[in-house]
Amino acid sequence: MPQLSQKIVVPVVYVAAVFMSILDSTVVNVTLPSIARQFQVQPEQGHAVIIGYLLSLAVFMPVSGWLADRFGEKRVFLTSLALFVAASALCGLAQSLPALVVFRVVQGAGGGMLVPVGMAMVLRVFEPVERPRLTRMMNLATIFAPASGPVIGGLLTVRLSWRYVFYVNIPIGAAAFLFGLLFLTGSSPALARRFDVAGFLLSGSGFGAVIYALSEGPERGWDRPDVLVTGALGVALLITLVLVELRTETPVLNLRLLGNRPFRTSSSVLFLSTAAFLGVLYLMPQFLQTVRGFDPLESGLTTFPEAVGVVICLQVIARVYPRVGPRRLQLVGLLGLAAVVGWMALIGLDTPRWQIVALMFLAGVSMGFVFMPTQTAAFATMPTESLSQSSALYNVGRQLGSAAGVAGLSTVVAALGSDGEGPGPIAYHAGFLTAATFALLAAAVSLTTRDADAAATMRSVERVADHA
Repeated sequence: MPQLSQKIVVPVVYVAAVFMSILDSTVVNVTLPSIARQFQVQPEQGHAVIIGYLLSLAVFMPVSGWLADRFGEKRVFLTSLALFVAASALCGLAQSLPALVVFRVVQGAGGGMLVPVGMAMVLRVFEPVERPRLTRMMNLATIFAPASGPVIGGLLTVRLSWRYVFYVNIPIGAAAFLFGLLFLTGSSPALARRFDVAGFLLSGSGFGAVIYALSEGPERGWDRPDVLVTGALGVALLITLVLVELRTETPVLNLRLLGNRPFRTSSSVLFLSTAAFLGVLYLMPQFLQTVRGFDPLESGLTTFPEAVGVVICLQVIARVYPRVGPRRLQLVGLLGLAAVVGWMALIGLDTPRWQIVALMFLAGVSMGFVFMPTQTAAFATMPTESLSQSSALYNVGRQLGSAAGVAGLSTVVAALGSDGEGPGPIAYHAGFLTAATFALLAAAVSLTTRDADAAATMRSVERVADHA
C-alpha cells in the first residue's frame, strides 16, 4: 500500500479527532432537558452527564504524555480514538441515566488522551518554521467545535433525538481511525520510564476535585458541603502534586517544563485568554436565552459568527506572524478582546440582533490574533523528546482555563441575580466585564513574551527553502 506523507495524515486524523472531543464538551449542554425528560429525572440530575465527562478528561489528560512515550503515539492515539467512538455509541444506546454517565466517563477517558497526544504528533512531524501556517488548519477544530456545539446539539435534538448527538461521532471517528490505522507511522516508543503512581493519583484526584468544584459551585452554591470539600481537597492535592513531581525523576506530569520561558509564558496567556473567551461562549447563549428569550438554536446561530471571525483572522495572522512575532499580535488581540467583551456589557433588551452578531464576530477576530502566536511560541524551543509531556501540560492548562472562566463568570452572574426571577441584564453585564478583566490580565502577561524566544518559528518557509 502506498504511504502518504505524514504531513497530510497527521493533521487529518488530529483535526477529526480533536473536533469530536472538544465538541462533546459543549454539545450536550442543550440536550440536558431532553435527556432528563427521557429518563424521568430532574434537570439538575442530568448535569452529571457533563460532570462525568469533564472529570474523566481531568484524570486522563495528565497521564497522556507518559502513555505516548511508553507505548508510542500512534498506538495510544488510535486506542483513545477507538475508545471514544465505542463510548459514543454506548452513550447513544444508554437506557438509564447512570448508564449514560458511566459511558460518558469512558468517552472522557478517550477524549482526554486524544487532544494532547494528537498535538504532540503534529509538533513532531512539523518543524517550528512550518507550524504557523499549519496552525491555520489545526485551530479549525478547537474553534469550530465549541462554537458549533449549541447549533449541532440543537438541530439534532429538535429534528431527531438527543441520542444522535453521540451517534454523529461514529462515522467521523470510524473514518479517522481507519485512515490513521492505514497511513499513520507514528513514533517509536521511548525507553521505558517508571510509571509515577503517586503523580497519577495526585493529578487525577486533584484536577478531578477542582473541576468538580468549579463546575458545581456556580450552579449549586459555593457554600455546599460537597463543593467546599472537593474544592479545598483539590487545591491541597495539587499543591502536594507540585511538591512530589518536582522531586520525582520520571514524573507523570513534568512540571519542570515550566522552566522553559516561552512555554511558561504562553501557557499563562492561554489559561487567562481561554478563561475569557470560552467564558463568553458559555455566558452569551445563557444571556440570549434567559434574558432575550431566544431558543437554543437561535442563540447558537447568533454566537456562531465568532468562529468565522477566528478563521478569517487566522488566514492573515499566519502570514504576518513571521515578520511580527508573537508578542505584538497577542497584545493587540487581547486588548481587542477586552474592548469587545466590555462592549457586550452594554447589550440591552432592545439591542438589535445584528449588533450582537457583530460583537461575536469581532471577539473571534480578536482571538485569532492570540491562538496561533501563543501555541506556536509555546513549543518553539521545546526539545523533541519533551513534546508528549509538554503537550499534556499545555492542554491541562487550557482545560483548567476553560473551567475557571465558566465558573468565574457563572459565579458573578449568580451572585447578582434577582431572587426568584433569575439573573437579569445587570448580572450578565457584570459577567461580561469579568471576562474582559481576564482578557486584560492575559494582555499584561503577554508583555513578558519575547519574540527572540520564538525566532525558530519566525523564518518564512520560502527563505528556509532558498537557503537550503
